[in-house]
Amino acid sequence: MHLNHDPASPPAAEIGFDDFLRVDIRVGRIVSAEAFPEARKPAYKLTIDFGPGVGVRRSSAQICARYALDDLPGRLVAAVINFPPRQIGKFMSEVLTVGFADAEGEVVLFAPDRDVPLGARLF
Repeated sequence: MHLNHDPASPPAAEIGFDDFLRVDIRVGRIVSAEAFPEARKPAYKLTIDFGPGVGVRRSSAQICARYALDDLPGRLVAAVINFPPRQIGKFMSEVLTVGFADAEGEVVLFAPDRDVPLGARLF
């Protein structure tokens, strides 16, 4: 599946509300961020705390163009937590951290604009 990052593209095919509910998107706080030089595309290894219900999970995120490693710990992010883990090189990415492409096509993280409990679900 190829994602279209063009903001002028038409909407995706219509889905039912039950389809939306199957995608479990939660908020977490980045605990640590590390360089990931082995990745084919520039990426960081993120460790994210989703609170007691979900726990701590890891993610590979292609966000190097817009974020410095030192600026990431403590930051809230949103991630899909119910995709199967994905092997990326020697790293197992357990969640998909989500964002939007900016005008240059670089990823900008998606996060709430106020503090919310870790593990809160997007609805």
